[in-house]
Amino acid sequence: MNPTLILRNGTLNHVRLDIAIEGDTITAIEPRLDLTAPTEIDITGKLISPPFVESHIHLDSALTAGQPRHNQSGTLFEGIEIWRERKQTLTQADIKQRAIEALKLMASQGTLFVRTHVDVSETSLTALEGLLEVREAVKDWLTLQIVAFPQDGIYGSPPKEGPKNNELIEEAIILGADVVGGIPHYELTRDDGIRSIYRIFELAEKYNRLIDIHCDEIDDDQSRFLEVVSACALRSGLKERVTASHTTAFGSYNNAYALKLIGFLKQSRVNFIANPLINITLQGRTDTYPKRRGLTRVKELWQAGLNVSLGNDCIQDPWYSLGTGNMLDAAAMAVHVCQMTGLEELEACYDMATTHGACTLNLKDDYGVDVGKPANLIVLDCPSKEEAIRLRPTVSHVIARGKVLVETTAPQVKWRQNVG
Repeated sequence: MNPTLILRNGTLNHVRLDIAIEGDTITAIEPRLDLTAPTEIDITGKLISPPFVESHIHLDSALTAGQPRHNQSGTLFEGIEIWRERKQTLTQADIKQRAIEALKLMASQGTLFVRTHVDVSETSLTALEGLLEVREAVKDWLTLQIVAFPQDGIYGSPPKEGPKNNELIEEAIILGADVVGGIPHYELTRDDGIRSIYRIFELAEKYNRLIDIHCDEIDDDQSRFLEVVSACALRSGLKERVTASHTTAFGSYNNAYALKLIGFLKQSRVNFIANPLINITLQGRTDTYPKRRGLTRVKELWQAGLNVSLGNDCIQDPWYSLGTGNMLDAAAMAVHVCQMTGLEELEACYDMATTHGACTLNLKDDYGVDVGKPANLIVLDCPSKEEAIRLRPTVSHVIARGKVLVETTAPQVKWRQNVG
């Protein structure tokens, strides 16, 4: 064994360990390795973790807040209208510059696996083409999945010259999108919404793609497309290859219906993605008091054994003018909004930003800190997952494909006066 990199005295699963990396593979994990390497890093007491997984982001709109104007109502629907204006001026250079800037920001905070949605409602498909180039440009240090997402609906878009959205989404898949997306609650009618789900499954089976649907992202307790997605996942056999994003209406369903639905969901095994920062910001805008939290039933889904992961959704765009893409921010918000403050629950929220996200992205054997796995891992300046959520510490080292991608020094506090 000839390791090229050794991490010394880190903490993994509450155990002090050394990790050896040779090339782009983890080759040994032991309490004490009697080996040497050209590069050795002392990380005494720091947490070793698989990288964060960003399960749901929109890179095509990232870093566009205020262009052409700010979202004054703070609603999902005003954001869609603003984006409809902004996307008329998109260029591939614009998309690539902003997306890579956002990905570098995310990677510096420990995220090395990202699923991005890209709007394929414009006949030019400029945003898609730009992100396909970005996927190629970052492949040596980050894994990027692209969802073909018809922001204006598959059947709900206004008349236009050229291909309709129903055709554009298939063209996007042929060009190289990894995942089929949709937005059934934004179609013109419920019948159109159901028809859009059938179309999504048809395309996924035809082209062997994953599915990730913006589903019931609304406060309306009668928005019930999740049951259709679940039924299609079960009947098609796609099951874990299917993801329902947002599902915020789930938080407004009456408990009798929600209990029945969870039983069906346990059969279909679909994945869920919650976006706590955005969901609590966009939802409940029409409520007075009591005001809903606007999040899906994260705790109950997790307790039922279903896979729930987290996303940031937006970084400074028409829907959310804040954000840095830090997955610990999403996990910490989930802890509070979902009232998951028990020790096991805290660890679960951390896992929703890591291992659960890997399941959602269907990463299988390409993820995790174990011998034989690709050497993608991060080091946090804290001793445990619980402390990571409490402190939101510096990610001191980001290891991608066996090489140190980013090193960050934690800020130092110096008292200039004696107090106390």
